[in-house]
This record gives sequence, C-alpha cells and structure tokens, in this order.
Amino acid sequence: EDVTNQSLEDEIIPIMNEFKEVETCVECSAKQPLNVSEVFYFAQKAVLHPTAPLYDSREHALKPACVEALRRIFKLCDNDKDNVLNDEELNDFQRKCFNVPLHPQELQGVKEVVREHEPLGVSENGLTQIGFLFLHTLFIQRGRLETTWTVLRKFGYGDDLTLREDFLCPPLDVPHECSVELSSKGYQFLSDLFQKFDKDNDGALAANELDALFSTAPSHPWLDTPFPHTTIANEAGAVTLQGWLAQWSMTTLMDHKTTLRYLAYLGYEGDRRSALKVTRPRKMDRKKGKVQRNVFLCYVLGAPGSGKTALLQAFVHKPFNKTYIPTAKSFSVVNSVEIKGAEKYLVLQELTEKRQQEILASKRQMESCDLLCFVYDSGDPNSFSHLVELRRKYKLDHIPSVFVATKSDKDLVQQRQEEQPDVYCRNLGLAVPLSVSVAENQMADLYHILTGVALNPNSEDRVTIKATLDGVRLFYSVISNGRRSADMLSRI
Repeated sequence: EDVTNQSLEDEIIPIMNEFKEVETCVECSAKQPLNVSEVFYFAQKAVLHPTAPLYDSREHALKPACVEALRRIFKLCDNDKDNVLNDEELNDFQRKCFNVPLHPQELQGVKEVVREHEPLGVSENGLTQIGFLFLHTLFIQRGRLETTWTVLRKFGYGDDLTLREDFLCPPLDVPHECSVELSSKGYQFLSDLFQKFDKDNDGALAANELDALFSTAPSHPWLDTPFPHTTIANEAGAVTLQGWLAQWSMTTLMDHKTTLRYLAYLGYEGDRRSALKVTRPRKMDRKKGKVQRNVFLCYVLGAPGSGKTALLQAFVHKPFNKTYIPTAKSFSVVNSVEIKGAEKYLVLQELTEKRQQEILASKRQMESCDLLCFVYDSGDPNSFSHLVELRRKYKLDHIPSVFVATKSDKDLVQQRQEEQPDVYCRNLGLAVPLSVSVAENQMADLYHILTGVALNPNSEDRVTIKATLDGVRLFYSVISNGRRSADMLSRI
C-alpha cells in the first residue's frame, strides 16, 4: 500500500507543481466507494475558499492584494492606533470574525507560535502587523484557507479581494424633499476617530494625521475640493474638531453615499445606516411650523465681483483678500452656528455663472435648497439689478431669501433701477438688505440670520420667532407665501 501511495504521489506532485490553479488532488472510487464525500468537500472548498486569490504557491507568499486587505484589517482592529494588537484588540477581532473569544492561554499560544517563527511578529504589547500577516500565511500553508476567507468576508471583501459594493453602499431610501444628516451615532464615531488620530493632542488634524486616518480608505474624500479651506482650521491649516464635524455634515448633506462609503472604509461597526438619519420632508416641516433638520444649504447668488467669495471665506474664518480673483469653480464652505443653545450647520455654496444657471433652472436642485442669499455690491450701481433679473427669470419668490449689501465701508451709491434695494425688499415682504463689510469685519450677524431664516421657513401660518443671537435681539415675522421680515429692534 505504501508503494502504491508513493507511486500516486509521484504522479500527482508534478501535476500540482505545474498547474498551480489545482487546489487539491483526491484519489476516489464510486464503485468501492472511496473518498466520494471528500471529492465534494474539496470541490466546495475550492469554490468557497480558493487559494489563488490569496497565496502565490510558486513564491510561497501572500499575494499583494491579500497583503493590502489584511494590513487594512489590522489597522481597523488597532483601536488605540499604536500599531500593535493587544490582547483586548485580538479578542475583539476574534469575536467579530468567529463569534468566540480566545482564552488567555490560547492568546499566549498564538503569540508563542508567531514569536518562534517570526521574531518581529510580536512585541511586548502584542501582535504586530508582521505577525498578523505571518499568522494568515501559516493558516493558508496548513490548508486552513477558510480562516482567512472568513476574516476577509467579515470585513466586506469579495472574491476579488476588493470591498463589495453592497457592503460599501447599502440602500438608503431618501424620499422626495428629504435630506440626509449624520445621526448622534455618526457624530460620535467621527469625533472618536478624530481623537484617536490627534496624536499630538493639539485639537486639530495635521496633514500627516489625516493621511494616517484615511490610510484604510482608497484616498482622501475631499481631494477635488479646497479642503481644509472649506471649513474651520487652525493657523497652521490643520482642521479642528469643529471643522471636521462640519465638513462631514456638508458631505452627508450633499452626497450621503460618499459618507456611507467612508464609514465603511474607516471601520464603522454595525449597520452604517444607523450613522445617518433621513429628515422629514420640507413641506411637512413648513406645515408643522417647526424644522427638525440640523444642516442647511444656502446658495449665495450675485454678480461677479459682488463679494460672494469674501462672505464664504469670512464664514470659515479665513483672512480677507483685497485682491479680486474671479471664481472659476463653484465651491462650498460649512461651519456650525449656535441657535438658542443648539448647534446647527450652515452650508454656503457659491456658484459660477454657468453652474448658477443650471441649478436655478433645475426644480430638483432648488428643492434641496433651504434659502437663498442675494449679494450685491453697495458701491456698484449695476450690481442690484443683476439680482432683480435673477428673481424674475427663475421665479424665486417662493424660496426663503436674505439680501446682503457688501462693502459697506465704502461709499453707498444709487442703484440704476426704478426701485432701490430697501423699497424692493419691503415690497416683497422681506427684510431690507443687511449691510456688511468683510474688510472691516462688520458682519451684522449675517450667518446667524441666515440660519434663523432656514430654521423658520413657515409658509402657511403667520408666526413670530424670537431669537437672541450674540447680543442682538431679533424678531422674525414670517408672513404667508414664504415671505418674511427681520427687524433689529434693539442692541443689548
């Protein structure tokens, strides 16, 4: 029998060496019967837990895609981000993948095996990345491919070792006129992530810290934006926690699928849809007279050179630039605004002329907008007529609006049109334009007022909303058909 087995091995081994895609060779006989069930077992195993995507049998090493996936999994399991999996982290990993923890003796046994074959695989604090990769190499070499495949699939990988699309972007129903925001769980996860990667504890994420945070993702999520200039950063240009949460609030509002994908990349546990919430339809909010949303979108409209960019930059505390640079690409900024002790997020979006025409003509785009900020240069006699024409052409009377007169530090001039700005606004039932000067930092509580209007867009009932904002007492009278007035009654 030994001679027969040796003869069989002599025939099979050259075949397996030449054809590396052959997973297993089994001698069988249906007549005897011999190893019939084993044939089906190994056939099933070859399909469910194939060797080829994971391991290069010629090189006797893990393949690059497998190494990349396992390194990412290691980083996600390293909760304290010290580049080592301690006993607690190893047990969390074991529970997630196999639903059972390891006993202390088993943990020590695993580390001893790694230490014996790969000295750099274990440090005094636990298992290193080298050790983690060695363990999986060992599993595969010993025929336990199901162990590595179980780990990969628990972390969302498909047979091609890329993250599955259904894992990255689970379906989320967003009804008409609703928007998507982060839930308290989502904000908590992103706050915790910020704290873990703020290694120098300076309350901000520098470029190297952001790179480390996004090392488990394909790329930075805001590469095609001016981030971090889109939100709050410190003097060195590192995004603060306030700016970090604001940026994610804007991302979720504008494209919640991006947030869903990045929650997966960054290791959110459980159903990632629990990190988001779908808001009530805007019409329902207006009917009930109370807005439940926390993130608002405001389009900033005006003629070129009217000061729109300066308003956006001032909102995120960027220095005023005296040199006029035409806006070549639409961009957005976001910051938090405190209203009656509650934190809201306001997104200001400046549009290029071309993009402005596209959006204002799009019913769907306008339904996603909470208010309009009409900006004109109080020193340019032709600036206001641009706004009048926009409102006439695109029929914008139904959308909550605030008019802003910029460059108030310069001489005021008459606008070249029949109705002057104050009269025009009063005839629409709107507040007279707010006079601001970014250069002189005289902002007339513009951003609080914008947020206040977005919060109270009641179009059916006449209501009075009282708000005390940064030392300014404001009364908002919201009039039917979406028209409203705001009068500053007294300065405290």
